[in-house]
Amino acid sequence: MYAWETVWYNMLGNLEDSTCPGGISQMSTKKTNAARSSKRGEVLVAIMNNWADFAILQEQLWYRIPVASAPKRWPPKWLAFYHTKKFGDMAYSVQYYGRVRAIRKVKRRELFPNEFGNPKSDRQYYQVFVESLQRLPEPIYSARWRRIVFIPTTWHKFIRAREVNDLFDESPLEDRLWDELKKQDIPAERQWHLITQDGLYVLDFAVFCTGGKLDVETDGDTWHANVKAAAKDYPRDNAVQAAGWRVLRFNSRQIHESAGDYCVPKVTKMIKNLGGLTDEGLVPRRFFDLPEGTAQQLTLFEEDVEYDLD
Repeated sequence: MYAWETVWYNMLGNLEDSTCPGGISQMSTKKTNAARSSKRGEVLVAIMNNWADFAILQEQLWYRIPVASAPKRWPPKWLAFYHTKKFGDMAYSVQYYGRVRAIRKVKRRELFPNEFGNPKSDRQYYQVFVESLQRLPEPIYSARWRRIVFIPTTWHKFIRAREVNDLFDESPLEDRLWDELKKQDIPAERQWHLITQDGLYVLDFAVFCTGGKLDVETDGDTWHANVKAAAKDYPRDNAVQAAGWRVLRFNSRQIHESAGDYCVPKVTKMIKNLGGLTDEGLVPRRFFDLPEGTAQQLTLFEEDVEYDLD
């Protein structure tokens, strides 16, 4: 035991199926139990953007998160890591994860005692320790150029995700529509960050077409029962449209009762009107040999974005 005079969070919660010695492949067979035990934010997918930090994770089993940047759903029971372009064959995917053992709140100078003093030395971090570092049987691939820092999700979603978009855990409405979009092979991007002249907006679904871009929004009853809250959609839509996007909105009833019969056809019609889906920006696909065959990765993340969590 370490003699740290800091506040610890004991992360050894009793997560059903999570300690199965057979790993994820065995855990995923108990679908009902896993779904029942899953809680929002229990898994945090975090950025891994350089070999030095990855070496610390492998050798010392800890990862740092600036306190000021920590997600609202905190603390996590599991950490998973999205590798950026610097990692060669591991780039643009989530491949490693670990169960959180403990968390302590420290200053940077405690994390790196040999580092020369600098303006960041007194910055506070969460030092998150994992019990061990495990590798997924199959990577969770990226699907388009975008910036990822944190994705809070559930264990249930994490062990079933085939691509990054499967990880997002914003609302049941979004999940319902996402399931229908996937059935029709519509490559929408969830929680897409759009910077406009009026500020930053997070789009529920972004669809990229040859002749334009489409923002698909899900409008929950709770939000739109509030007149003042719903009124914010008008300036938001104006800003998004001014940035060159088309906007489609679907309410709870439309999504719950007719997602496949009404919502998806509206999306596909708009895609057709915009000249069809585009593959602009695609980089060469990577292929991996797996026991059940060959899998391909769509590596479409931003090549020039620098990720800095310090």
